[in-house]
Order: sequence, then structure tokens, then C-alpha cells
Amino acid sequence: MQPKLPIQCPSCESSLSVTQLSCSNCSTIVSGTYSLPLLLQITEEEQNFILQFFLTSGSLKEMASQMGNSYPTVRNKLDDIIQKIKSIQNSK
Repeated sequence: MQPKLPIQCPSCESSLSVTQLSCSNCSTIVSGTYSLPLLLQITEEEQNFILQFFLTSGSLKEMASQMGNSYPTVRNKLDDIIQKIKSIQNSK
């Protein structure tokens, strides 16, 4: 099992930033301070929801059927994720 990329500080729960990248082929190391990509700043559950949305061509009706939830429940989940992403974008 591959470890999950942490997105929050285990001590204070602030957002983490990337400070080093390395090439496994030639061992080149790039250092700096970089923000995590937007989709990595949301939870794995939210990422999976977005992936499912994409794979169902944006059909919330199809997603609701596959998830065994009502359309309004799925719609509300999407609205919550949209609001969270807008909040992340506005905090930059």
C-alpha cells in the first residue's frame, strides 16, 4: 500500500506546501516552496466524487443511481465541494 500524501500539518492542521521534489531516475533534487495543486487540497473522498462526476459525464442523476443516494443529496455534495474549492481559490 502506497502512503497517502499529507495535505495538512499533523501538529496544527494548517495546509502543507511542497518544498522538495526529486527525480527517481537521475537523483536531481528541486527545492523551493510550492503550493499543492488545488485538487490535492481537498479530501480523498471529494477527489473521488469529482472523478465519479467526470466519469459519468457530469450526470448527477447517474451518480445518484450508482451511489444509492437521492439526486438532492448528490447535488448538495457537489455544491459543498464547489464552495470549498472557491474558498481555497479566494484564500490565495
